[in-house]
Amino acid sequence: MQASLDLRPVGYLHPDAATLVARVQQEYVERYGSPDESPVDPAVFDLPEGLFLVGYDDAGTPVATGAWRRSPVQVLGGSSAVEVKRMFVVAEQRGRGFARAVLAALEDSAREAGHDLAVLETGLRQPEAISLYRSAGYEEVPGFGFYKDAPLSRCFGKLLG
Repeated sequence: MQASLDLRPVGYLHPDAATLVARVQQEYVERYGSPDESPVDPAVFDLPEGLFLVGYDDAGTPVATGAWRRSPVQVLGGSSAVEVKRMFVVAEQRGRGFARAVLAALEDSAREAGHDLAVLETGLRQPEAISLYRSAGYEEVPGFGFYKDAPLSRCFGKLLG
């Protein structure tokens, strides 16, 4: 039986979002030696231009995040893209389907907002993320964004039709 996840839209600076973003940054330090250094304007995740979700487990504890923001990237024949950002599930809650639920909710909300393409960037030291994205129908696309030339970076896209 899959555990339930209560997904709530919050601002990027919401205390639960900030706590989980700090945890994902620590994970980047552990995996890559430094936090994600790409600049982020918290306002890009505000509706209707974007969305930031926090997922709460059955006990009401914040355990997952995911977000999207508009993106100028045009690949795979898409005409209006969003970039998936800050996908994260706390280590002690992994393997329960939470990341897949967050990703599906992000895709659904982007589609409902009129977008037909989702793109994202991840890294080779996150094989479980790459596996999730591939299993969800994402395919590798040319590099973009802050890490486009980084040797460990990989970019993916998916048409949301």
